[in-house]
Amino acid sequence: MNLRFALLLSASLSPAFVFAQTAPTSAPTPDPAIKQMVEAVSAKNLEEDIRKMVSFGTRHTLSDTKSKKRGIGAARNWVESEFRKYSKASGGRLKVEQDTFLVKPDGRRIDKPVIMANVMATLPGTDPADTRVFIVSGHLDSRVTDVMNATADAPGANDDASGVALVMEMARIMSQKQYPCTLIFVAVQGEEQGLYGSTHLAKRAKKEGWNLVGMLNNDIVGNSKGYDPELSDNKHIRIFSEGVPATETADEAKLRRTLSSENDSPSRQLARYSKTACEQYVSDFGVLLEYRPDRFLRGGDHTPFNQQGFTAVRYTEVNENFNHQHQDLRTENGIQYGDLPEFVDYAYLRKNTGVNLATMASLALAPGAPENLGVLTANLTNRTQLKWDAPKVGEKPAGYVVLMRETSSPVWQQRFPVTTTTADLPHSKDNYIFGVASVDAEGHESLPVIPKPVR
Repeated sequence: MNLRFALLLSASLSPAFVFAQTAPTSAPTPDPAIKQMVEAVSAKNLEEDIRKMVSFGTRHTLSDTKSKKRGIGAARNWVESEFRKYSKASGGRLKVEQDTFLVKPDGRRIDKPVIMANVMATLPGTDPADTRVFIVSGHLDSRVTDVMNATADAPGANDDASGVALVMEMARIMSQKQYPCTLIFVAVQGEEQGLYGSTHLAKRAKKEGWNLVGMLNNDIVGNSKGYDPELSDNKHIRIFSEGVPATETADEAKLRRTLSSENDSPSRQLARYSKTACEQYVSDFGVLLEYRPDRFLRGGDHTPFNQQGFTAVRYTEVNENFNHQHQDLRTENGIQYGDLPEFVDYAYLRKNTGVNLATMASLALAPGAPENLGVLTANLTNRTQLKWDAPKVGEKPAGYVVLMRETSSPVWQQRFPVTTTTADLPHSKDNYIFGVASVDAEGHESLPVIPKPVR
């Protein structure tokens, strides 16, 4: 057994219900391979990719698709060509495509039939039994003040060439490694016109029955300076996540009210997981958990995935500068408007890329999450007894970790490693929230699952 996980399990015993008598463990030791990938993220590459996307003039969804130098078509083809370079370097394992689809006029932001395309690079998993899928995305299209202006220059450096560059850099680095499950890197189209590309992909995932465990959406992730210099922040990234799942059933709503678990949705667990990954792998940087599905008056490509019942979150910078979003290029009263590459903080974007990479790699290398997790409620007791089943997909976990936090805490506070699929803790189930994650021999952890009451 790997030494790191052997130490992780040293606090556990093995009767019918495991009772963790010792102090809880700290967070798992970082994986050197993931740390190496995070350190390989290049600010220079990110800047070059953004400037190349800006060079296409406009990437408006309704812009030219025939030109090789200008418009959304040229931009799509260039991203595809870069993905193909990464594929060649990976020995052909990275599968590249443009997933095209027709959108008809909608009476809002689509005034003519248009063929859109999501540019996708898929890295198939090495374990045929591991059906899990993880997606990371940014949106390729751009706009100016008038959302229907498809001809004016719309550089879209931060919104959202920054997100696409992040996805491309992740694909470049991560395609050199192997993972048991499938990873998809995608530049979606049509976000500014109504989330068309992500809606198409989310519906495709639902229709084809993908075991989509997590979707990371990156939109406006490259600027560290707000209107006021005092609001500048180059040390944090926000993660937005839905509380009550959009597809919640009546029975699920009843259980949520019983448990008051609106802060423990799968998307909230993914956001917390990313915060931990950031703390493990990205130095001098932090995640701000925003317990809302998105910002006021705004939307993002994670939303269609939530609407289809998938776990999805949005990453975005802390202090947006609206002078550089959805603006015609101009200078007024000494203020330069427009989403230009000189307003992107590439060192900041590099760290945001590292957070995404660490999150995706940690999840992809971990076992599947525990199933049928229950907390025993048959007897009045001040202890907590948990039981669960091993995951049905992928490799069998080497063990598990029970997570615990106060009901008022936004993040997990204590961890108890166990080797079996049961646990008996000297902490009252009435006073704490619990979760269980699967762990492999290297210490990679799955997303945690919270228990349902069982007798």
